[in-house]
Amino acid sequence: MKITSQLDHKAIRTWLLIGVIMVLVQIMVGGITRLTGSGLSITRWDIVTGTLPPLNLSQWLEAFNLYKQTPQYQHINEGMSMSQFKFIFFWEYVHRLWARVMGFVFIIPFFIFLVRKSLPAKLIKRLLVVVLLAGLAAIFGWIMVASGLVNRPWVNAYKLTIHLSLGISLFTYLFFTWLSYRGYKSYPLNNNWKTAITGLVVLVMIQVAFGGFVSGMKSALNYPTWPTMNGEWIPAIVFDQTHWNQDNLLLYDQSGFMPALVQVLHRYLAYIICIAIIVFAFRWYRQAEPGWRWISFAAVGIIVVQLLLGILTLINSKGSIPVSFGALHQVLGILFLTFLVYIQRVIRPRRIP
Repeated sequence: MKITSQLDHKAIRTWLLIGVIMVLVQIMVGGITRLTGSGLSITRWDIVTGTLPPLNLSQWLEAFNLYKQTPQYQHINEGMSMSQFKFIFFWEYVHRLWARVMGFVFIIPFFIFLVRKSLPAKLIKRLLVVVLLAGLAAIFGWIMVASGLVNRPWVNAYKLTIHLSLGISLFTYLFFTWLSYRGYKSYPLNNNWKTAITGLVVLVMIQVAFGGFVSGMKSALNYPTWPTMNGEWIPAIVFDQTHWNQDNLLLYDQSGFMPALVQVLHRYLAYIICIAIIVFAFRWYRQAEPGWRWISFAAVGIIVVQLLLGILTLINSKGSIPVSFGALHQVLGILFLTFLVYIQRVIRPRRIP
């Protein structure tokens, strides 16, 4: 009985880790789908029948004709070839198919472990939260796609950011569900450290949200220069009070105000976070025990690479956003957020004698 229990524990731990990796892959594919403009290529959300792609010329023509009715085709991609359509269809199809595969990878083992009574009550509660987050991410994914099928040729940036934030929340929560089940070593420090790292987590969460706005509004295409924004440190349009109104906030694609504003906020918050991380890493290295000093090097290394990826994405966004740099920038940002939450989690308040 004891051996069976140990085998189940190892199997559950592996299952949770596979889920973590699959969610990260899904977010990465979602980023590629967005950067390649593929998200609107499939105009229907058929949960069952949509599992299979078009299998013959007639089905491909039907899918292509449906896409031709969208604003994206009519305003941006008019005249594209069938092979070009198949390319953007591929990424959206993979994104949706991977979501379905994740569902089966979760549901089948879940019921097996449930029947075997191998899942602790606490873990079951956590997994129900995972299901809730996954469901919300899927629902907002379709709401996001639907926003680009009428009137505008792109998905709504606000709905995209909600969809992305839910995906990141799912990844982070599942990661720590796995980590808690596997077990981890805590590090006793005073509460000031926990408060400081919590502040960093909040800053990075805000920055990730701004990243969603920047991506959704394609503001990098308006300002593909660094360190200035087309010769200005802050574009003059941001200071023009006549642009600070509800119409520009909601109809951001009809004015250059919001793309400029989110670009400014995303850039300068990146500088603030970079400085804060360097200060944190320096102080952590001076105070931490030798076995924990790796956190200082990891924090500085990640933030420097992330900043470079952001700059490379910007300066190469001439006409289109570079898929490789943009996707790596997004994934590393998510991993950095998870890394900070990990540090915040392992710190245990030190008992005062």
